[in-house]
Amino acid sequence: MAKLDHYNLADIGNMKILGRTTGYLSPLTLFWTGSGIELNVRASELWVEIEAGHAYHEPWVAIVINGAYISRQMVTPGRKWLCVFRKMNGGVVKNVKIIKETQPISEDAESCLQIHAVKCDGEFLPVPERPYKIEFIGDSITSGEGAIGSKQEADWIMMWFSAVRNYTYMLSEALNADYRVISQCGWGVYSGYDNNPHKNIPDYYEKVCGVIRGEKAAALGAHNPYDFSSWQPDIVIVNLGTNDEGAFNNPQWVDEVSGKVYKQRKNDDGSYNEEDLRKFENAVTSFIFKVRKYNPNTHIIWAYGMLGDGMMPSIIRAVDEYKKQAKDSKVYVQLLPDITEETVGSRFHPGARAHEQAAKTLETLCRKLLNC
Repeated sequence: MAKLDHYNLADIGNMKILGRTTGYLSPLTLFWTGSGIELNVRASELWVEIEAGHAYHEPWVAIVINGAYISRQMVTPGRKWLCVFRKMNGGVVKNVKIIKETQPISEDAESCLQIHAVKCDGEFLPVPERPYKIEFIGDSITSGEGAIGSKQEADWIMMWFSAVRNYTYMLSEALNADYRVISQCGWGVYSGYDNNPHKNIPDYYEKVCGVIRGEKAAALGAHNPYDFSSWQPDIVIVNLGTNDEGAFNNPQWVDEVSGKVYKQRKNDDGSYNEEDLRKFENAVTSFIFKVRKYNPNTHIIWAYGMLGDGMMPSIIRAVDEYKKQAKDSKVYVQLLPDITEETVGSRFHPGARAHEQAAKTLETLCRKLLNC
């Protein structure tokens, strides 16, 4: 039986934090899809102490060892130890990533996933910084909804989400880049799919994880201002617009407090109402200005199209308007391959093959921008 030494995260100098966090390690709270820890460990056995809470939807975690997607599991409420690996060759260094597979649940005030400590029978070695950094901003596609599970699955549960079978992870691996994700199902750049104008990512971009509501999230630092200077990406990829298009096809949303009605309208002939299109386009232009404000040197790619491309003309106009106003040439639009019967996943969302296609498409553009 191996003798296992206990390490609080704050005591491990050789560790990389993945994703947007507060920087606090006692414990480390994981908010976003793709967040977690990365270790290079020379040991035969490794465990991680993890804690979860939720009222509606449990978080899931994935374990990746030496680049291979080894396992994934639901984290039930409470604090517990999970075995990452055991009985491996203790003299060989393993690269280990423990990754949150699921997005923040904005309506769940009890939603929480934390890592407290690890224990192993070996030593931790430095985890090198990768040469590039990419930030992804999106909706359910970027959260990996439907990227795992059979086509017949239709339940809205966390089991069908994956941060690893996801174009964000795939592209980052292909480019040897570190990455961070900000994404939320059903949300858009102007409004959510349900016409709720509060479900827009730009309003929360400046916070660590402002989309989570409640006192618990606030106490954990989710609503703190995010320190953009601590991690400057080489590329920011925005994949928003799919839910904004959905708003044109869904019923109006009524604010229960003010009584105000919100609806992105279509004309009698089925075309988009020009006034409402302008609201969307103004939101796109405004958000690019915000992204540029906090990321002055990054390339910005607006990617779109995996679940239809009805908003593409508006996105192109909005990006062109930004470039005209800002005289900024480092902003690009990239159409992504639409899903097919062969690439669709669960919940009528992109499956793993669709994510592979999107990653390949983006890789071509990103290599050109990075000269790599």
